[in-house]
Amino acid sequence: MPLQHRAARAANPVIPGFHPDPSVCRVGDDYYLACSSFEYFPGVPVFHSRDLVHWTQIGNALDRPGQLRLPASMPSSGGIYAPTLRHHDGRFWLIVTNVREGGGNLIVTATDPAGPWSDPVWAPGVPGIDPDLAWDEDGTCWCTVAGVSQVRIDPSTGQTYGTPRKLWSGAPGAKAPEAPHLYRIGDHWYLLIAEGGTERGHGVSIARGRTPGGPFEPCPANPILTHRSTDHPVQNTGHADLVQGPDGSWWMVLLGVRPRGGTPGWHVLGRETFLAPVTWVDGWPVVGEVALDLSTLPWPLSPGPVEEHRDDFGLSELRPYWISLRDRPAEHCTTKERPGWLTLRARGDSLDEPDVVFTGRRQQHASCRARTLVDPSGGRGGLAVRLDERHHYAIEASGSEVRVIARVGSLRTVVAAQPVPDGPVVLGVTTSDPPPPHGPCTGPDVVSLGVEQPDGTFTELAALDGRYLSTEVAGGFTGRVIGMYAAAGNVHFDWFEYEPVSR
Repeated sequence: MPLQHRAARAANPVIPGFHPDPSVCRVGDDYYLACSSFEYFPGVPVFHSRDLVHWTQIGNALDRPGQLRLPASMPSSGGIYAPTLRHHDGRFWLIVTNVREGGGNLIVTATDPAGPWSDPVWAPGVPGIDPDLAWDEDGTCWCTVAGVSQVRIDPSTGQTYGTPRKLWSGAPGAKAPEAPHLYRIGDHWYLLIAEGGTERGHGVSIARGRTPGGPFEPCPANPILTHRSTDHPVQNTGHADLVQGPDGSWWMVLLGVRPRGGTPGWHVLGRETFLAPVTWVDGWPVVGEVALDLSTLPWPLSPGPVEEHRDDFGLSELRPYWISLRDRPAEHCTTKERPGWLTLRARGDSLDEPDVVFTGRRQQHASCRARTLVDPSGGRGGLAVRLDERHHYAIEASGSEVRVIARVGSLRTVVAAQPVPDGPVVLGVTTSDPPPPHGPCTGPDVVSLGVEQPDGTFTELAALDGRYLSTEVAGGFTGRVIGMYAAAGNVHFDWFEYEPVSR
C-alpha cells in the first residue's frame, strides 16, 4: 500500500541529505536555492520556499545532455561544483563549475526557476571554482572565484575583461579560501568567504570595502561562524550565502554535516543545507545559533510541503529528485517501455563500473527504510546504497536468487545469498542505530539488506557497518544515494518507497 504522506517539520537541516554548497536569492516573497550535484544527472537541484525553512524541489537547472556532459571518465566527486544563484534585471542567473570537463565555468539563465534553463554560456576567462556574480549600480557584473580573485564579466556572453586580480583571502595561513559571495549592503560591499577546508575546520569569514574590488577590511570577529573544536551536533559549517527577508530580517544558508558514532565521527548523508539567523552590529553580521529545532522562529512558518514517500512511476518523466550517474539516456532509463514501471537497461555490469545504470534519491534521514518491487526476469539488478564506485552495499536479484554484495575500497564480496521464487520480488534496505553497547569505535549506523516475504515480513540477509559508506572512510564531497540499478539485461521496477523511521 502507498505510504502515508506527512508535512515537513520545522527543523535543521532545512534541506537534509546530500545538498551541499547552497546559494539562495529572494524575489518578492519567494526564496530560491540551488546546490551542488557533482557526478549526478540532472545537475544543480533548484528549490523554492516561502519561509526559508520548508523547501520544495521544483526542478534541476542542468537537465538536458546539451547543458551537462559528465562522461564515464568523470570520477566520483567530480562534475558540478558550487553554483551561485542570483536574480537580476528580471532573470535568474546561475553560474557553476563543471570540474574536469574542460569547459570550466558556465552560466545558464531562466525567467522561471523551475525551468527551462538556457543552454550554457561558457566563461573560459573565469579561473578556478566557486564562481559568484554581483552587479554594481551601473550594471557592471563582477565574477569572484575561490582563491579569492575577481574579474569583470559580461554574463550574457561569458566574455571577461582584464586580468583577474587577487582580493582579500581570509585569515593569514588559513587553507582553502573559497565560496566567495559579494553583496552591496548599505554603504559597503561585503565579501563573504569560506576558509579552513570543508572538513572539521570549516568556517565563514567576511570583509567589507567601499567598492566591489576592495580594498577589503576584515571583520574583527572573524570567523563569524565555525563549529571547529566544539561538540555541536552540526559540524563542518561553512560555504554560506546571505539573504534578506521581505521584513528586513537577515539569514544565512550554509552547509554542515551531522557526524554520528564514536571517534572520529562519521557523516553518511553528505553535506546538508542549514539555516541560521543573522543580526547586524556595528556594520558587521553576527550569526546566530545553527539550531536543530526551528519551530520557534519569530515569524509564521508555512505548513510545509508534503513529503513524497512513494513513486509508482506513473508519469512519463521522472520526478526532479531522481538522480542518475553521469547521464540518463532514454534507452537506458525510461517509464515508457512498460507503463507503470521504471525500466533500466544495463550498460556497466556492476556498481563498481562508472557507467552502471543507476537511478536513486538522496538518503535524507539517519534512520530510514527503502523498498522496491523488482522484476529481474530479463536481467540482473536490484537496490543499492551508494557512495561511490568503491563504496556501496547492494541487494541484487537474478533469476531465482538474491544476494547481498558489499564493496569497500579494493574489497568486493558476496556477503549472503538466498533462493527466492521466480518472478517479482520486494527488496529492502533499512538504516538504523547500532546495537548497544556503544563505545569510541561504534559506527554511525547499521545498513540492513533483505527481502520481503509474501506475507509482508522482512527477512534480513545481512547487517553491515555503515561507517564504510561515510565520507570519513571513502573521501569525496557527496553523500549516500539509495536507488535502483541494472547490471545485466533489462530490469523493471514497479514502485519505490522511501520513508524515515522513528528512532
